[in-house]
Amino acid sequence: MWLSIQAGAFIFGLRIVDITLYTLRLMMVSRSRKGLAAIFAFCQSIIFVVAIRAVLTNLDDPYIIFGYIAGFATGLVVGMSLESRLAIGYTHLRIYSAGRGSQICERLRTEGYGVTEIAGRGKDGMVTLLNCDVLRRDTDKVAGLVENIDPHSFISSEAVRTTTKGFWHI
Repeated sequence: MWLSIQAGAFIFGLRIVDITLYTLRLMMVSRSRKGLAAIFAFCQSIIFVVAIRAVLTNLDDPYIIFGYIAGFATGLVVGMSLESRLAIGYTHLRIYSAGRGSQICERLRTEGYGVTEIAGRGKDGMVTLLNCDVLRRDTDKVAGLVENIDPHSFISSEAVRTTTKGFWHI
């Protein structure tokens, strides 16, 4: 029984690494990072083959089956957490401000960020739309700067897949 528990723990660990790599690989694919995606896929495949072989040769062992299942779920959470901490890539921010768009724009430019300012009309009148692409790791910082100037501003964000030219805060 002790050997069975150890084998289940080993499979659990393999699946955590496997699914963490899978999650990171998906993030690299969505950000057009082909080289990293290929490396993650290669490593993930090796680990998967080892894990699935152990499971298929021991289908009657509940510890191994449980290790496989629990490792999958845990690996997903670990992968998401790791990817969030790495914050690879860029985020496009759309900032809508009813009265303080110019102030926000000035502050972001002072901080070194490129901003495009556009006048628009919202439900309640004129607004300023600011477009700003930032490194993902700077997203919260930029949102905080905006919030300090205009707590009623609306900010939406989306992942940027690829970029060319332009001004980038580094």
